[in-house]
Amino acid sequence: MTLRVRVTLWVTGLLLVIISSFGAFVYVTLKEGLETSIDDSLRLSASQAIASMNVENGGINVRDSLPENDATINLRERGLTVRILDPTGGVLQAFGPYRSLPVEAASMAAAREGQPGFASLIDPTEGDSVRMYTAPILENGRLIGVVQVAQTLNGVHASLQRLLSALLLGGPLLVLLAAFGGFLLASRTLAPIDHITLTARRISGENLSARLALPATNDEVGRLAATFDEMLARLEGAFRRERQFTSDASHELRTPLAAMQVILGVVREQRRTPEDYEQALADLSEEVDRLRALAEGLLRLARGDTRQITVREDVNLSNVLCDVADSLRPLAEAKGLTIACNVPDGIALKGDSDALIRLFVNLIDNAVKFTERGAIDVSARADADGLFITVSDTGIGIPPEHLPHIFERFYRVDRSRSKGGAGLGLAIAQEIARAHGGALDVESTPGVGTTFAVRLPG
Repeated sequence: MTLRVRVTLWVTGLLLVIISSFGAFVYVTLKEGLETSIDDSLRLSASQAIASMNVENGGINVRDSLPENDATINLRERGLTVRILDPTGGVLQAFGPYRSLPVEAASMAAAREGQPGFASLIDPTEGDSVRMYTAPILENGRLIGVVQVAQTLNGVHASLQRLLSALLLGGPLLVLLAAFGGFLLASRTLAPIDHITLTARRISGENLSARLALPATNDEVGRLAATFDEMLARLEGAFRRERQFTSDASHELRTPLAAMQVILGVVREQRRTPEDYEQALADLSEEVDRLRALAEGLLRLARGDTRQITVREDVNLSNVLCDVADSLRPLAEAKGLTIACNVPDGIALKGDSDALIRLFVNLIDNAVKFTERGAIDVSARADADGLFITVSDTGIGIPPEHLPHIFERFYRVDRSRSKGGAGLGLAIAQEIARAHGGALDVESTPGVGTTFAVRLPG
């Protein structure tokens, strides 16, 4: 069963319950109101009849108990039945269409006790429903007679029947119209969901360019469509980066393997001198080192993708930065560079010391590679927002158009910056910073120098 059908059935069922409950409420309320109105009218009419009677010597004047005056004329014109009974239940005088109704023993018993009462009767002659009010006539606290006023309930029953017919005919019609309207509304509302479903079926790993492109609306469906498009854009970017990464990794792996194959092929063509074999082994060792470094970088990136640090220990960052600077100082001095470590004592955090060492080795080594003269400065400070570490150089700098891409895997600005690396160092450094809950940023001016800034939680 489709969602639009379920929504339509729910709406229809709910409306059916509401209309049925409202109809029952209206019917019962009208029935009670009409019956109350009849009872009030009978009570008032009985009072008028009693007030118009002639009472003589403690008894009712039978010959003139219901004289022709305004009160009795009004009662006759309204079609009411009025009977005057003696205390034993005998009819003294009566007029109206239901004057022959039998006298109820229960009503007479209540009248003898001085209590008025109502009774619903069926006229044996016409079969009409009749409402009768019985009231005692008292003189000095003594029962001298009984008055009964009756009125047909046919008008009330007819009104209630018309209302019931209208409810039984109009209610289902309203429910059917609501069901039709609900189905159209559900179809219109859920149409974007169908569009999302069809679009999702067209999407595959090779084609993530499909978009919903629904009109922007500030409702749940509009926000869902916008979120779906944003998700597709992220997935497309992720797949594109993964394909590029696979292609670049394959290329980087192929290069040293091809070089090794060439070296082995040349050596095997003919017998060589010991010096030639030593040179070939040295070349092979260099290519193996390159392969090992590339494999380790890929492994670190794969682990870094989880962005989780499994080892959490107290790390003295001041010692780590100075130790890394000292270990790379001979490499810098070989190029005529100086490394300054301006780091105060006591800077510490919780993290993976090995990963942090790798982070700063990559940054300082990168600065040494691309600085031909000048100095490299390593500094750190702690503030309320955390730890702030910078590695600055006076190297060739990075053109502005390349800055957004330098943390991408295997990305190289140009050949002048390809110093034998695989293009993974900065990507690994960024992953380590993120895994520690921090960030890695860069600022650079071509010909002036580059500054990498690491923000870590304190």
